[in-house]
Amino acid sequence: MGTSQTFGQMRTTARMAGFLYLLIIVGGLFSELFVRSGIIVPGDATTTVENISDNFFLFRIGLISDLIMVMSDVGVALLLYLVLKPVNKGMSMLAASFRLAQATVLGINLLNYFMPVLLLDQSGYLSSFSAEQINAMVLLFLNAHAYGYLLSGVFFGISCVLLGWLIIRSWYLPQWLGVLVVAAGFSYLIDCVVNFLLPELAATSEILVMTVAVVSELSLCLFLLFIGIGRQFDKQ
Repeated sequence: MGTSQTFGQMRTTARMAGFLYLLIIVGGLFSELFVRSGIIVPGDATTTVENISDNFFLFRIGLISDLIMVMSDVGVALLLYLVLKPVNKGMSMLAASFRLAQATVLGINLLNYFMPVLLLDQSGYLSSFSAEQINAMVLLFLNAHAYGYLLSGVFFGISCVLLGWLIIRSWYLPQWLGVLVVAAGFSYLIDCVVNFLLPELAATSEILVMTVAVVSELSLCLFLLFIGIGRQFDKQ
């Protein structure tokens, strides 16, 4: 039997998860839409390097934004584990583990994002490379960063499927929210498979992620932030 105190603690935990989730969404969208999309020109190393050189501080801000996102993800993994542990402790821990694996991949992948800064800092040990070679390496590392994001999506997708299942099975969170989260998980998995096996269809899978995943994750974030959990928690 739940108590009002336990309900209050769980609602606070859920709202903390919602707040950190909001940081993840804002940080991720800022880095992708306001930094990378305006600086990186696919297939054009020279223009990309010029854009980075003209916006060095913004490029570095993108790194910090991603770092905040990754650290928030670690917090969300723990908080959602606590929120959903009453449903199934083992599955909740597994969902948190896959989310932590995603955060680990993203954290390491930030090295690929920062490599252009090291390549463009005019250090003497890079004098043996021509400008064209350095430009090519910059774009190579940025492409590697993009694929690192896709790889992290495998772990995140599995985490979302497990998380959605837990929400559906819970008695204090709405089932429709769990269905949305499961759909988001499958959209991430599909996007990763398509990008690696059928890259010509990548534009279509990206639309899938930007619709299904964004809607479901934003719904989860806002529900946790403003509602937390339902009063039904006390009735179990």
